[in-house]
This record gives sequence, structure tokens and C-alpha cells, in this order.
Amino acid sequence: MPSLPTPLHIGIVACSAEGAALCYRTICRAGSDLLGAHAHPELSMHTPSLAGYLDCLERSDMGGVAQLMLESARKLKQAGADFLICPDNTIHAAFEQVAPHSPLPWLHIADVVAAEAQRRGFQRVGLTGTQWLVDSDVYPQKLAARGLQCVKPNTAERAKLNRIIVDELVLGEFRAPSVAWLQQLIASLQRQGCDAVALACTEIPLVISDGNSPLPTLDSTRLLALAALKRAIEAAP
Repeated sequence: MPSLPTPLHIGIVACSAEGAALCYRTICRAGSDLLGAHAHPELSMHTPSLAGYLDCLERSDMGGVAQLMLESARKLKQAGADFLICPDNTIHAAFEQVAPHSPLPWLHIADVVAAEAQRRGFQRVGLTGTQWLVDSDVYPQKLAARGLQCVKPNTAERAKLNRIIVDELVLGEFRAPSVAWLQQLIASLQRQGCDAVALACTEIPLVISDGNSPLPTLDSTRLLALAALKRAIEAAP
């Protein structure tokens, strides 16, 4: 019986630990469904200090964010990666400065989420994520390209959501009052006519899912992981 082609080597450009770990685990665990028990594509991950990213974001230095991403990209190419993913929505705001200089191709997390929203027939998607992400055009552009609307939380909601993400979720702290507030935020998006919510912070899926969300969820972390797994297998030489 001929052996299956070897899947492509996935490079993970990581930013925050909790979200990157969820993405990594998802690829490894889902791999066995397609490749056999305990099998998954080769994976490499590079993670600079989160403090470096946060410093750039707080100074609105997207060029600095891009350079951190490119440093990871170069190291992952040296490690043998064939293509790259970044399980962090926020730093995709620098992607247009990254793509022209990247040594490897990427899957864009918002492209993956928008494609899934379109596939499932959603029309009006609520957005959750850090204030940097929600203030950006990353998701409005990708959703609009597929004829979908993006609805953002208001200014006060963005600030509170950002605090929960940065001060709790990225540290692995999952507090019941904060989860309840996230559910209320999603309910507010539902009242504004949204038919789905994008969990566009890679840590939000650790506390919000279809099981406790007022709206159907688009889990950016797991969707990206599964898209990378599919590409690694289908594009294998």
C-alpha cells in the first residue's frame, strides 16, 4: 500500500501564549482525524516576548509589530516551515507591512473567519477582540470582501473588553463575572441584528463557545488551526 504524502510543515508565528497553545493543540489533536492515530503535520512555533508586541501596540508602532512578525517568519523558515499562520488577530493589523517582505506564504486569520461566515450563510457579524483589533479595519475589510457586514462594540465596551483580554485571558485567568459580561456583550450584538459573533481574540474561545454564547460563534483560533491542517495535507507534494 503506497504511503501518504508528507504534509507540509506549519510555522506558527505566536504572540500570546494561551491563544498560541490552543491553536497548536487543535492542529495536533485534529490531525489524527485525517492522518491516523497520534499523527499531525510537522509544527514549529516561534514566540517573542509578548511585552515587545504590547509596547509597539501601545505606541501605535505597527512597523515595529511587523518587524517582530517578520523576525519570527525568518526563524521559522530556517526551521523548515513551508507556510505560516499567526494565531493572534490583533497583530494582523500590521499584515500589509508583513506580506511583501515575508520569506514564506501565510494564511490570514480574518480571511479564514470570513470564509467560514460566508459558508454558513451569516450576513451580519459582531466583532469581539482587543481594542486595537476592533478599532482596526482588519475584519470589516475581510468581511466586506465577501459581502458581509461587521458590527463593532461601542467605545466603552471596547475598553472593557480589552481590559478583560489583556489583564485576564492572556494570563490564563478565567473569571466568572468577566465571562458573564462577555455573554451580555454578545447579547447586545444580537439585539443590533447580528446573526453570528467573531471571537477575534485567540483567547476568547477559551471561555466563550456555542454552548454559552447568545449567538453562533466563529472561533478564529480553531478555524485557523483547521485551515492550516487542511492546507498542510492538501498541498503536500
